[in-house]
Amino acid sequence: MKYFNYLLIIIGAIIAMYAKGGEQQNQYILIVGIVILMIGIYRIAKTIPSRTKSEDDTNV
Repeated sequence: MKYFNYLLIIIGAIIAMYAKGGEQQNQYILIVGIVILMIGIYRIAKTIPSRTKSEDDTNV
């Protein structure tokens, strides 16, 4: 599942760059690429645990 999230990010970035590269850019393809990219980033961010209270006190 972890590799699927990375694959979503890579595919989304490639689609977004492809849509942006041409002189006649297609905004719909760009939007789809950005959405896929953001879904991948969101799915990875969900797996990162939040900081605990004890960690916050040591960084102050």
